[in-house]
Amino acid sequence: MFRKCVALLALLCAPFSLLAWGVVGHRAVARIAENHLSSNARREVARILGHETMPLVSTWADELRADPQFSNTAPWHYLNVPVGLDFAAFVKQLNDPTLLAPAAPTNAYTALLQARKDLKDPKKTDAEKLVALKFVIHLVGDVHQPLHVGHAEDKGGNSIVVNWRGKEDTNLHSVWDSAIIEYPGFSYLEMAAAYDHATPAQIKQWQKDEMTTWLFESYQLCPAIYAAAAANPKFDWHFYPTFGPTAEQQVLKAGIRLAGVLNEVFER
Repeated sequence: MFRKCVALLALLCAPFSLLAWGVVGHRAVARIAENHLSSNARREVARILGHETMPLVSTWADELRADPQFSNTAPWHYLNVPVGLDFAAFVKQLNDPTLLAPAAPTNAYTALLQARKDLKDPKKTDAEKLVALKFVIHLVGDVHQPLHVGHAEDKGGNSIVVNWRGKEDTNLHSVWDSAIIEYPGFSYLEMAAAYDHATPAQIKQWQKDEMTTWLFESYQLCPAIYAAAAANPKFDWHFYPTFGPTAEQQVLKAGIRLAGVLNEVFER
Protein backbone atom coordinates (compact mmCIF):
# COMPACT_ATOMS: atom_id res chain seq x y z
CA MET A 1 0.00 0.00 0.00
CA PHE A 2 2.80 2.45 0.77
CA ARG A 3 4.20 1.77 -2.71
CA LYS A 4 0.80 2.40 -4.30
CA CYS A 5 0.64 5.72 -2.50
CA VAL A 6 3.81 6.85 -4.27
CA ALA A 7 2.01 6.86 -7.60
CA LEU A 8 -0.62 9.21 -6.21
CA LEU A 9 1.78 11.91 -5.04
CA ALA A 10 1.79 13.81 -8.32
CA LEU A 11 -1.92 13.27 -9.00
CA LEU A 12 -3.65 14.20 -5.77
CA CYS A 13 -4.87 17.75 -5.56
CA ALA A 14 -8.57 17.62 -4.60
CA PRO A 15 -9.38 18.73 -1.05
CA PHE A 16 -10.98 16.34 1.42
CA SER A 17 -12.60 16.81 4.78
CA LEU A 18 -9.91 16.65 7.42
CA LEU A 19 -10.17 14.78 10.66
CA ALA A 20 -8.11 14.69 13.86
CA TRP A 21 -7.05 18.19 14.90
CA GLY A 22 -8.25 19.64 11.59
CA VAL A 23 -6.00 21.66 9.31
CA VAL A 24 -4.91 24.11 12.00
CA GLY A 25 -4.11 21.44 14.60
CA HIS A 26 -2.13 19.19 12.28
CA ARG A 27 -0.14 22.10 10.91
CA ALA A 28 0.55 23.39 14.42
CA VAL A 29 1.85 19.93 15.43
CA ALA A 30 4.16 19.92 12.42
CA ARG A 31 5.33 23.49 13.08
CA ILE A 32 6.14 22.68 16.70
CA ALA A 33 8.08 19.64 15.50
CA GLU A 34 10.07 21.82 13.08
CA ASN A 35 11.14 23.94 16.05
CA HIS A 36 12.74 20.91 17.71
CA LEU A 37 14.46 19.09 14.84
CA SER A 38 18.13 18.30 15.02
CA SER A 39 20.30 19.74 12.25
CA ASN A 40 20.56 16.32 10.59
CA ALA A 41 16.84 15.71 10.74
CA ARG A 42 16.10 19.20 9.44
CA ARG A 43 18.41 18.67 6.48
CA GLU A 44 16.99 15.23 5.59
CA VAL A 45 13.37 16.30 5.98
CA ALA A 46 14.01 19.30 3.70
CA ARG A 47 15.73 17.07 1.14
CA ILE A 48 12.89 14.54 1.07
CA LEU A 49 10.08 17.12 1.03
CA GLY A 50 11.72 19.30 -1.61
CA HIS A 51 9.63 22.43 -2.14
CA GLU A 52 7.06 21.34 0.46
CA THR A 53 7.10 21.93 4.22
CA MET A 54 6.09 19.81 7.19
CA PRO A 55 3.01 21.92 8.05
CA LEU A 56 1.76 21.90 4.46
CA VAL A 57 2.06 18.11 4.07
CA SER A 58 0.63 17.36 7.51
CA THR A 59 -2.89 16.81 6.15
CA TRP A 60 -1.90 14.85 3.05
CA ALA A 61 -2.78 11.49 4.62
CA ASP A 62 -6.39 12.67 5.04
CA GLU A 63 -6.53 14.12 1.54
CA LEU A 64 -5.36 10.76 0.21
CA ARG A 65 -8.70 9.22 1.06
CA ALA A 66 -10.42 11.38 -1.57
CA ASP A 67 -9.32 8.71 -4.03
CA PRO A 68 -11.55 5.60 -3.69
CA GLN A 69 -8.68 3.20 -4.33
CA PHE A 70 -7.01 4.42 -1.14
CA SER A 71 -10.11 4.34 1.06
CA ASN A 72 -8.63 1.33 2.86
CA THR A 73 -6.10 3.67 4.48
CA ALA A 74 -8.91 5.07 6.67
CA PRO A 75 -8.24 2.59 9.54
CA TRP A 76 -4.62 3.76 9.65
CA HIS A 77 -5.77 6.93 11.42
CA TYR A 78 -7.15 5.41 14.62
CA LEU A 79 -7.09 2.48 16.99
CA ASN A 80 -10.29 1.48 18.78
CA VAL A 81 -9.89 -0.73 21.84
CA PRO A 82 -12.17 -2.11 24.58
CA VAL A 83 -13.03 -0.16 27.71
CA GLY A 84 -11.23 -0.54 31.04
CA LEU A 85 -7.76 -1.81 30.15
CA ASP A 86 -4.71 -1.21 32.31
CA PHE A 87 -1.37 -0.55 30.62
CA ALA A 88 -0.32 -4.20 30.44
CA ALA A 89 -3.66 -5.26 28.94
CA PHE A 90 -3.59 -2.30 26.57
CA VAL A 91 -0.14 -3.22 25.24
CA LYS A 92 -1.26 -6.84 24.90
CA GLN A 93 -4.20 -5.61 22.85
CA LEU A 94 -1.86 -3.60 20.60
CA ASN A 95 0.24 -6.69 19.99
CA ASP A 96 -2.69 -8.99 19.35
CA PRO A 97 -1.74 -11.02 16.23
CA THR A 98 -5.15 -10.28 14.71
CA LEU A 99 -4.28 -6.55 14.79
CA LEU A 100 -0.75 -6.98 13.47
CA ALA A 101 -1.45 -8.15 9.93
CA PRO A 102 1.84 -9.08 8.25
CA ALA A 103 0.85 -7.87 4.80
CA ALA A 104 -0.16 -4.26 5.49
CA PRO A 105 -0.97 -1.76 8.24
CA THR A 106 -4.44 -2.17 9.74
CA ASN A 107 -4.56 0.62 12.35
CA ALA A 108 -2.70 3.73 13.52
CA TYR A 109 -0.21 1.73 15.57
CA THR A 110 0.80 -0.63 12.77
CA ALA A 111 0.77 2.17 10.19
CA LEU A 112 3.10 4.30 12.29
CA LEU A 113 5.45 1.39 12.90
CA GLN A 114 5.58 0.65 9.17
CA ALA A 115 6.08 4.28 8.14
CA ARG A 116 8.90 4.75 10.64
CA LYS A 117 10.51 1.51 9.45
CA ASP A 118 10.30 2.65 5.82
CA LEU A 119 11.91 5.99 6.66
CA LYS A 120 14.87 4.21 8.22
CA ASP A 121 15.24 1.63 5.44
CA PRO A 122 18.24 2.49 3.21
CA LYS A 123 16.73 0.35 0.45
CA LYS A 124 13.68 2.58 0.11
CA THR A 125 13.64 5.17 -2.68
CA ASP A 126 13.20 8.85 -1.94
CA ALA A 127 9.67 8.64 -3.36
CA GLU A 128 8.82 5.86 -0.92
CA LYS A 129 10.40 7.78 1.93
CA LEU A 130 8.34 10.83 0.99
CA VAL A 131 5.14 8.84 1.45
CA ALA A 132 6.39 7.38 4.73
CA LEU A 133 7.41 10.82 6.03
CA LYS A 134 4.01 12.30 5.22
CA PHE A 135 2.29 9.48 7.07
CA VAL A 136 4.55 9.85 10.11
CA ILE A 137 3.91 13.59 10.26
CA HIS A 138 0.16 13.06 10.12
CA LEU A 139 -0.32 9.95 12.23
CA VAL A 140 1.72 11.15 15.20
CA GLY A 141 -0.81 13.97 15.37
CA ASP A 142 -3.76 11.62 14.99
CA VAL A 143 -2.87 9.32 17.87
CA HIS A 144 -2.63 12.26 20.26
CA GLN A 145 -6.29 13.07 19.66
CA PRO A 146 -7.81 11.04 22.52
CA LEU A 147 -10.77 9.64 20.62
CA HIS A 148 -8.49 8.27 17.92
CA VAL A 149 -7.60 5.77 20.63
CA GLY A 150 -11.18 5.56 21.84
CA HIS A 151 -13.62 2.79 22.57
CA ALA A 152 -14.47 0.22 19.93
CA GLU A 153 -18.01 0.03 21.33
CA ASP A 154 -18.92 3.52 20.06
CA LYS A 155 -16.42 3.84 17.20
CA GLY A 156 -14.25 6.31 19.06
CA GLY A 157 -17.20 8.54 19.94
CA ASN A 158 -18.56 8.69 16.40
CA SER A 159 -21.85 7.12 17.49
CA ILE A 160 -22.33 9.46 20.48
CA VAL A 161 -24.58 12.34 19.41
CA VAL A 162 -23.93 15.68 21.11
CA ASN A 163 -24.85 19.33 20.67
CA TRP A 164 -21.90 21.67 20.11
CA ARG A 165 -22.81 25.26 21.03
CA GLY A 166 -26.31 24.92 19.62
CA LYS A 167 -25.37 22.81 16.61
CA GLU A 168 -27.59 19.75 16.59
CA ASP A 169 -26.61 16.26 15.51
CA THR A 170 -22.86 16.46 15.67
CA ASN A 171 -20.94 13.73 17.46
CA LEU A 172 -18.38 13.53 20.23
CA HIS A 173 -15.56 12.45 17.91
CA SER A 174 -16.16 15.40 15.60
CA VAL A 175 -16.02 17.86 18.50
CA TRP A 176 -12.56 16.57 19.38
CA ASP A 177 -11.40 16.31 15.78
CA SER A 178 -11.81 19.98 15.00
CA ALA A 179 -14.31 22.03 17.01
CA ILE A 180 -12.24 22.23 20.18
CA ILE A 181 -9.09 23.13 18.20
CA GLU A 182 -10.83 25.80 16.15
CA TYR A 183 -12.49 27.41 19.19
CA PRO A 184 -9.64 29.87 20.06
CA GLY A 185 -9.48 31.13 16.47
CA PHE A 186 -5.73 30.66 16.05
CA SER A 187 -3.90 30.28 12.78
CA TYR A 188 -1.54 27.33 12.89
CA LEU A 189 1.45 29.64 13.34
CA GLU A 190 -0.27 31.41 16.21
CA MET A 191 -1.19 28.09 17.78
CA ALA A 192 2.34 26.72 17.51
CA ALA A 193 3.76 29.90 19.05
CA ALA A 194 1.21 29.86 21.88
CA TYR A 195 1.53 26.15 22.70
CA ASP A 196 5.25 25.50 22.21
CA HIS A 197 6.32 26.00 25.82
CA ALA A 198 7.60 22.57 26.89
CA THR A 199 10.41 22.56 29.42
CA PRO A 200 13.69 20.76 28.64
CA ALA A 201 12.69 18.05 31.14
CA GLN A 202 9.32 17.55 29.42
CA ILE A 203 10.93 17.38 26.00
CA LYS A 204 13.43 14.79 27.19
CA GLN A 205 10.73 12.63 28.80
CA TRP A 206 8.16 12.90 26.01
CA GLN A 207 10.71 11.98 23.37
CA LYS A 208 11.90 9.09 25.50
CA ASP A 209 8.40 7.63 25.81
CA GLU A 210 7.55 4.60 23.67
CA MET A 211 4.73 4.79 21.14
CA THR A 212 2.65 2.49 23.35
CA THR A 213 2.84 5.17 26.06
CA TRP A 214 1.54 7.86 23.68
CA LEU A 215 -1.41 5.69 22.76
CA PHE A 216 -2.19 4.73 26.35
CA GLU A 217 -2.11 8.39 27.41
CA SER A 218 -4.75 9.19 24.79
CA TYR A 219 -6.76 6.16 25.91
CA GLN A 220 -6.61 7.32 29.55
CA LEU A 221 -8.01 10.73 28.62
CA CYS A 222 -11.14 9.16 27.16
CA PRO A 223 -13.12 8.37 30.37
CA ALA A 224 -13.44 12.04 31.35
CA ILE A 225 -14.42 12.94 27.78
CA TYR A 226 -17.09 10.23 27.66
CA ALA A 227 -18.33 11.13 31.13
CA ALA A 228 -18.83 14.78 30.15
CA ALA A 229 -20.91 13.76 27.14
CA ALA A 230 -23.00 11.37 29.26
CA ALA A 231 -23.61 13.99 31.95
CA ASN A 232 -24.71 16.69 29.51
CA PRO A 233 -24.50 16.20 25.73
CA LYS A 234 -25.32 19.88 25.15
CA PHE A 235 -21.83 21.38 25.16
CA ASP A 236 -21.86 25.09 25.92
CA TRP A 237 -19.22 27.67 26.83
CA HIS A 238 -18.09 25.57 29.81
CA PHE A 239 -16.65 22.89 27.52
CA TYR A 240 -13.56 24.69 26.27
CA PRO A 241 -12.31 25.89 29.68
CA THR A 242 -12.68 22.30 30.89
CA PHE A 243 -11.05 20.46 28.00
CA GLY A 244 -9.10 23.11 26.09
CA PRO A 245 -5.97 22.63 28.22
CA THR A 246 -6.07 18.90 27.43
CA ALA A 247 -6.24 19.58 23.70
CA GLU A 248 -3.39 22.07 23.98
CA GLN A 249 -1.22 19.60 25.87
CA GLN A 250 -1.88 16.86 23.33
CA VAL A 251 -1.00 19.09 20.38
CA LEU A 252 2.22 20.08 22.13
CA LYS A 253 3.16 16.50 23.00
CA ALA A 254 2.47 15.43 19.42
CA GLY A 255 4.81 18.10 18.06
CA ILE A 256 7.60 17.30 20.50
CA ARG A 257 7.30 13.56 19.92
CA LEU A 258 7.15 13.97 16.14
CA ALA A 259 10.45 15.84 16.33
CA GLY A 260 11.83 13.04 18.50
CA VAL A 261 10.85 10.37 15.96
CA LEU A 262 12.46 12.26 13.08
CA ASN A 263 15.59 13.06 15.09
CA GLU A 264 15.98 9.36 15.86
CA VAL A 265 15.26 8.25 12.29
CA PHE A 266 17.80 10.65 10.79
CA GLU A 267 20.38 10.32 13.51
CA ARG A 268 23.95 10.24 12.17
